[in-house]
Amino acid sequence: MKRRNFIGLGTAAGIAAGSASLLSFKQKDGPEKKEKRYQKGVSPWPICLDTATIRPATLADKVKIAAKAGFDAIEPWDGELAEYEKNGGNLKDLGKQIKDLGLFVPSVIGLWNALPPTQELFNASLQDTRRRMRMASDIGAQHIQTIPNTVGENFDRKWVADRYRDIIEIGLKEYNIQPALVFVKFFPLKTLGQAVGIALDANHPKAMVIPDVYHMYISEGGFEGIKLMKGDAFAIFQFNDAPATPALAQLEDKHRVYPGDGILPLTSILKDLKGTGFKGCVSLEMYNPEYWKQDLQKVAETGLRKTLEVIQKAGV
Repeated sequence: MKRRNFIGLGTAAGIAAGSASLLSFKQKDGPEKKEKRYQKGVSPWPICLDTATIRPATLADKVKIAAKAGFDAIEPWDGELAEYEKNGGNLKDLGKQIKDLGLFVPSVIGLWNALPPTQELFNASLQDTRRRMRMASDIGAQHIQTIPNTVGENFDRKWVADRYRDIIEIGLKEYNIQPALVFVKFFPLKTLGQAVGIALDANHPKAMVIPDVYHMYISEGGFEGIKLMKGDAFAIFQFNDAPATPALAQLEDKHRVYPGDGILPLTSILKDLKGTGFKGCVSLEMYNPEYWKQDLQKVAETGLRKTLEVIQKAGV
């Protein structure tokens, strides 16, 4: 199996025996290439708009809003893709429109109920899993989020890893899409460490995870793990901020705020992210109902501006 840049070698000594095939040295192949930058050189990463940030708009309008605001990419949800088709839309045509507007789709959210605890339930889930993969593939998505909402409170780590591996194989072979694993404080698989453990145990060269700074914070998993990783272990990187109030234990998704408007150590997080060699999208993801009441074009533009301001402060 090909070596994977997953976890930094300095941290890997204790796990090398079980995970050697997933570790790799950085090697120089000829002259160093000049770094590609985005947003007029401000960002080392393309900036994506998660459509939940402007949820009340139609999917067609979300695409236009993202393009007009100046985002590089857009990250839609499976439910709005299904609704778009139900209303007579063609997702392949939508994918072309997205590309024509100068955007791309790094990821779709997501594969719900895709990791249940029994073989019978897993087999039953595959119809919906394939339907969601097909929709994501039709619009040209690179990844689709594998959501561990049904793994069970006392989940079997090996079972989940093996099923995630099955999902990766289906995505790659049948739909040319790469499923990546997410973690959510409100689900049994809550932290970056747990998600990385599952991805490692999947023992697949295309296993990846999707961090979200908000869930890293509210799950109390923390941010130090980022610097232990190799950047190509991350499919995308979900970005936002958390307010000082309410208290940590009471924070919900609806409390997400613009980057820089909260208390998260975003500049140090971005410095560590840059240090991993991550080249994917930073995706602005907020579910704040107060923002949904506002001019959605302005919300998107403000979100992009504030994201870039944090990136500039980080000096990456």
